Amino acid sequence: MPDKPSVLFVCVHNAGRSQMAAGWLRHLAGDRVEVRSAGSTPADTINPAAVEAMAEVGIDITDQKPKILAYDTVETSDVIVTMGCGDVCPVFPGKRYEDWKLEDPAGKGIEAVRPIRDEIKTRIEKLLTDLITTPSQD
Repeated sequence: MPDKPSVLFVCVHNAGRSQMAAGWLRHLAGDRVEVRSAGSTPADTINPAAVEAMAEVGIDITDQKPKILAYDTVETSDVIVTMGCGDVCPVFPGKRYEDWKLEDPAGKGIEAVRPIRDEIKTRIEKLLTDLITTPSQD
């Protein structure tokens, strides 16, 4: 793992789960981790309930836009976290992959999105601890 690892969060629309995960990691890691997100079929905008849920905890993701999953983004990421994107994410040898089974917040109200947001935070904290405490391999 390089001194500054890069993490890519991938879900179908890049509008909910992956955006919340990216927001949490940016917030908790600061500049220690490069954070990316993408979707296999990106939406036009971020899910408003995801934006509201993150705003409730002081994280602003309104400046983010759903992006298409690009081959080179996966290739140049150290850790790839998938969230329901199925088999569309290319697999590269030597990369670390995690598949997080999380409920999709699409079409749900804020009450249903809060527990998803909180579960993502728990997973991000564990991932960050692992990334920051893992010695680099020279």
